Amino acid sequence: MPDGILEKIVPISADSHIAEPPNCYVDYIDPAFRDEAPHVERNDQGQDVYVVKGWDNRFSVNRIASAGKSFAEVEAESGRFEEVARGSWDPKARLLDQDRDGVGAEIIYPTVGMLLCDHPDTDYKHAAMWAYNRWLQQFCEGAPDRLFGIGQTAVRSVPEAIEDFRRIAEMGHKGVMLPNIPATEQDYDDPAFDPLWEAAVDLGLPLSFHVLTGGSDLNSRVRGPKIGNYYAIIRACQDIISMFILGGVFERHPKLKLVCVEADAGWAPHYVFRMEHAYDHMRALLKFPEMKRHPREYFADNVHLTFQDDPIAFRSVDLMGPNQLLWANDFPHFDSIWPNSQAVLEKATASLTEDQCRRVLRDNVAELYRLPV
Repeated sequence: MPDGILEKIVPISADSHIAEPPNCYVDYIDPAFRDEAPHVERNDQGQDVYVVKGWDNRFSVNRIASAGKSFAEVEAESGRFEEVARGSWDPKARLLDQDRDGVGAEIIYPTVGMLLCDHPDTDYKHAAMWAYNRWLQQFCEGAPDRLFGIGQTAVRSVPEAIEDFRRIAEMGHKGVMLPNIPATEQDYDDPAFDPLWEAAVDLGLPLSFHVLTGGSDLNSRVRGPKIGNYYAIIRACQDIISMFILGGVFERHPKLKLVCVEADAGWAPHYVFRMEHAYDHMRALLKFPEMKRHPREYFADNVHLTFQDDPIAFRSVDLMGPNQLLWANDFPHFDSIWPNSQAVLEKATASLTEDQCRRVLRDNVAELYRLPV
């Protein structure tokens, strides 16, 4: 990469988050669910924890907004909300955090809302997600040229999800995050979902499938130390991509866009090779129909992948479609590279051309979400 190019490019993070403040769900939820709304309580150890109906696990709020801190530093804190980075919920403070990291804008995802995707009570999940969508609209309006929201839907039915998509677009959100597994009898590759995918295309809403949004009960399957869960979570996202490609979703809806979020990207070239091998050599045996285009073409044209500091992804730019890779900083989570994104990118992009650098760090995400930047 030519010297000094990072000084000319202001990156856009394709995957950043908020830490839901105590009023996020309580103040914005349907009144019928207010008494059960996700909220923050102080436990017996003096920590502020998120409380969600039906969840036994209550995690300290400061752990989800600990970018730039070591685990030891987080553990030494009292675990109260006032220790959470203000920029994780306050838009004015967020701009200062962006400036410190050298980032010009961010695509915003939830935190508690990610885990809500796997909640078994679909009515509760629907109400909580819409509380978040309303709060997020207000948050993004605090800096509409630098904060761009991704709305949520519980996908209780196709007609309702279509209406959710329409409302999400009207609120100004740039995309929609879906649970890995819908709350419907049919799965996402069923033609019953075709009207929803048509609506997504018409509304210009890319679909996001984020890690930790359901689809794999890793705790019950893990073999060996639990640390193995850390990298096993990407499997659910890979399965979704396979479903949309081999299930004919992109064949029926060639303009539909899917974003695989925070699952890294260095694995993608080999993943496509295995898909090619199965399609080219096993199709007859498995009685799989011939597709209009090769699976690798759908992957290149319809699938986008966000990643942070995945060195293999940076070195694999030539093995993927020019528009696929979307860099992110994952602020304010523990494994975020904030506030060191510039130093990370200086090293990671050394092998890229100027055009590749612009595409991966800025242009791809701006074009995908039609950002006014």
